[in-house]
Amino acid sequence: MLSAMLIAFSITALAQFALYYWRAILAGVAAQPVSERVFAAAGINQNRVTSRDFDALAGLHALTPELHPGQNGLGFVPVYYRLVEGIGAWAGQKFPALAEWSERERTVCALYTAVQVDRRLRENLALAASLRSC
Repeated sequence: MLSAMLIAFSITALAQFALYYWRAILAGVAAQPVSERVFAAAGINQNRVTSRDFDALAGLHALTPELHPGQNGLGFVPVYYRLVEGIGAWAGQKFPALAEWSERERTVCALYTAVQVDRRLRENLALAASLRSC
């Protein structure tokens, strides 16, 4: 019985650590600057990404080709966004602090997606420039 409790505690702690680590990477990438090209392509008010811009940015991300086949795009970010969106909708008027947290997290997801789109655009433009110079 004690060994079952220890393994359950260990698995829970490892899962919690993995979630915090993934969230830290997400926030770190989202903090990077985004070029004006991304804002113009997605039709977003410049320098002001909100949580409502996620769908436009995710659609733009789907249109930009990935030059490195090993990378799988946005990973779990869309799932996390929808999960947090559901929590925010459920919290609504009952828990204003939880609704505000949901809005902040969804904005981080939108910023992460904008950075990924910008990265893909830069790589594609660099490839096009190198092909033109050949």
